[in-house]
Amino acid sequence: MNHCGLLTAKKEPVPLKSIEVELEVRDHVATVVSTLLYENKEDKPLEAVFVFPLPGDAAVCHFSAKIGQTQIVAEVKEKQKAHEEYDDALSSGQQAFLLEESDQSPDIFSLSVGSLPPGESASIRLEYVTELAVQADDGLRFCLPAVLNPRYQPQGSEGGSVQVTSVPASLVPYSLSFSARVFSPRPISKVESKCSLDPLQYLNTEKTQATVKLAAGHKFDRDVELLIYYKDAHQPTAVVEAGQASAKPGTLMGDPVVMLSLYPEFPQAVMSSVASCGEFVFLIDRSGSMDCPMDNSNQQETRIGSARDTLLLLLKSLPMGCYFNIYSFGSSYQHIFPKSVEYSEKTMEEALKKVEKMDADLGGTEILEPLKHIYSQPCIPSQPRQLFVFTDGEVGNTKEVINLVRDNSGSHRCFSFGIGEGASSALINGLAKEGGGHAQFITGTDRMQPKVMQSLRFALQPAVVDISVTWDLPKAVSVTVLSPPITTIFQGQRSLIYVQLTGQVGAAPCHSEIPLWSDFSALKNSPETAEGCVTVKYSLTGHPSQNQLRFSLKPAEDTGLTVHRLGARTLIRSLEMDIENEVEQDEGVKQKVVELSVQSGVSSSFTAFIAVNKDDSEAIQGPLLRRNVPAPRMMFASYCMMSCASLDIFLQGSCPFDNSFEAAMPKQPRRDPLLQLVSLQKASGCWLLEPALAAALGKTSEEVENPQPSAVNKEVWATILALIWLHGFKSDVQDEWELLAMKAASWLCAQKAPCVTECVEAGNALLGCKVQKDSLGI
Repeated sequence: MNHCGLLTAKKEPVPLKSIEVELEVRDHVATVVSTLLYENKEDKPLEAVFVFPLPGDAAVCHFSAKIGQTQIVAEVKEKQKAHEEYDDALSSGQQAFLLEESDQSPDIFSLSVGSLPPGESASIRLEYVTELAVQADDGLRFCLPAVLNPRYQPQGSEGGSVQVTSVPASLVPYSLSFSARVFSPRPISKVESKCSLDPLQYLNTEKTQATVKLAAGHKFDRDVELLIYYKDAHQPTAVVEAGQASAKPGTLMGDPVVMLSLYPEFPQAVMSSVASCGEFVFLIDRSGSMDCPMDNSNQQETRIGSARDTLLLLLKSLPMGCYFNIYSFGSSYQHIFPKSVEYSEKTMEEALKKVEKMDADLGGTEILEPLKHIYSQPCIPSQPRQLFVFTDGEVGNTKEVINLVRDNSGSHRCFSFGIGEGASSALINGLAKEGGGHAQFITGTDRMQPKVMQSLRFALQPAVVDISVTWDLPKAVSVTVLSPPITTIFQGQRSLIYVQLTGQVGAAPCHSEIPLWSDFSALKNSPETAEGCVTVKYSLTGHPSQNQLRFSLKPAEDTGLTVHRLGARTLIRSLEMDIENEVEQDEGVKQKVVELSVQSGVSSSFTAFIAVNKDDSEAIQGPLLRRNVPAPRMMFASYCMMSCASLDIFLQGSCPFDNSFEAAMPKQPRRDPLLQLVSLQKASGCWLLEPALAAALGKTSEEVENPQPSAVNKEVWATILALIWLHGFKSDVQDEWELLAMKAASWLCAQKAPCVTECVEAGNALLGCKVQKDSLGI
């Protein structure tokens, strides 16, 4: 049978025709405006429901609909009340629109378009603001989630699973257009993406403004990710935003809000050394979806395969004297050792043998139970616990998992890694935020290894304690901090703080009084502006340190209410977490969230956006048909039309495919030369002079053994050769092997071997390199 028009996999007409996205980036904050065009081509009125992802920390701040010439702006209301209004409108034949956050995860939203008459079109406008995370290479990451995989709901967990109608990305019948404008106080170096972009266009000679567009023909087989690079990206900044003129002074929206971006700098002497202690616990997702390819251009590298390679690098880079263990999970969980063991050659080799056999064969994605088991293990004295979580993030009990990490945040730091398209940003960011660690996303052609090794460097940094933030402001100005307290500081990591300022700006140097904050005209035009100062103090390796930032209290131009909305979102999230963790039982806290959400126009878990068309047109007649708009999802390799997360539910320890499917899979590629060399390193940091090392260096055993100076032993010679090869041939990925090379250099220095310079010269001659001895760290 031939079907005409836009159809889902169930052969139902799709009312969503197109999505247009406009992105505006100002410094490290993004405003995103999405316009969704719906059209009913059926002969009966429709209700269209579209479940889609948004960044987990996004503040949805505007929702409106346009039908013909009628524009309807939605209001934020308590969720139950909004549902009742929506149902009443539909039952009376009125058009209505409802936008709400999922009860299970703050990064999933549901949009209901009700009573769209036959032949009618509706244009939906959705706006949100979000912070941009800083990546390992100082790039700011913006991600437009395009892929929504169904979330696995563990048995016995709270709530039902998120209902997602999904089809393979190649069959999604609506189009996407995407454009971005970037404004920065510093020059924009470049904008990159794994998606094809039109060339970057600068709008001024200073290169502080630019535009970029997604190239035509983009497929919905991956999220749209932009990496934006500024010069001097780590410069601390402060943005003061004026309050809303119509809002009452003393309220969040009526007062100015300050957003501070801080990058504490540690002394170089501290950063040149790494910790030699710690308990490192690695938690690896082995659910069925981890067998998906890392990206569509390379079907051979799977998520679980990349995780195995990354574990190799991690285990080789750990310092002697630490403790470690490896857990893996699916529908059940396993651990390599009953409890964390001391790192040695024996325990490292035992762990690596088991890592090599790890496959995506444990079924669903139930991360809660292994986390509970890890937290039930007593901490080891003088060995700070560092938890590394690797998952594709397709779980339905996100809030439960994050709450558990938060409850145990005093005993560990949590570093999280979202693997592949469709990973839940709410889960990955939430784990790191509540666990005092750092979050990374690995998508497309990204290599997992450099991002994970950056997090290991963070974990090996000395723990910062006794953190305090103090404010020095004019006398008549009081501060209300909207952000939760800073609990962790890493070198190179940004900390964002939002504060509300209430009262009057104090006297200028000439002792003249500056008007109330609600009247900014005098302040904006004043030649002299009051200053504020914030000081972050902390203790590092027993020594007190501090970083200070002075900033003008003059409001920034053209910021709209972006900072206020992000500040409101931050405060709303903190209050919601208190309620979920039963820190506050009082019903008044929930009411405070609702009031703050309504006042700021920012969504929360207790509110929803509701818009009803109350014009005088006739009621819509006829039965109302429901149509679920399909969201794009990933395909399992290129062979299976089942979504990856559906595989998690389906695969409960056994593979449903026969041998013919297995035979069709590509052969595993030859091991990467870098990993081949790394796999031979001993736990102490040295290499042995053996045929496998010669092969990894691309030489015969005789070629490697003959130039060895007689005054040094074989291990010293082999280790120097390995370091020369790393520096000479793999300098472009130094961030992947830098820690294990430091361990090798420390081992060499401890040997006090003679003729090191002669060894380096002989090694360079053998390998055809020009590596200096000093660059090896010996």
